[in-house]
Amino acid sequence: MAQDFQDLTVWQRAMELSETIYCLTKAFPQDELYGLTSQLRRASVSIASNIAEGRGRGTDGEFRQFLNIAQGSTYEVQTQLLLAKRLKIGDAVLMKRAEALCIETSKMLGAFIHSLKS
Repeated sequence: MAQDFQDLTVWQRAMELSETIYCLTKAFPQDELYGLTSQLRRASVSIASNIAEGRGRGTDGEFRQFLNIAQGSTYEVQTQLLLAKRLKIGDAVLMKRAEALCIETSKMLGAFIHSLKS
């Protein structure tokens, strides 16, 4: 296992997702600043943050717990992106990129969690 959380590909992907979410939400309507914009940003940042925090814990069990929390945040982001699409908010290209990164990150987290159970 990588010694530093920054070396983890899943953390790097989660950071890409957060960057994309920030770019996407810049163009959201001002009245969504404390709604969908804030929720998407917090949930996306939570993914990478929980991976990093979990990596700093002492055991695989604790790490797995934080990876599960990160996984939950990917589902939050996916749901919020679906709502933004339904409301026709946001750039279509950035939306597709965010959705793809979210799905990829979720799959990577699932595989990582499974590997720590073995």
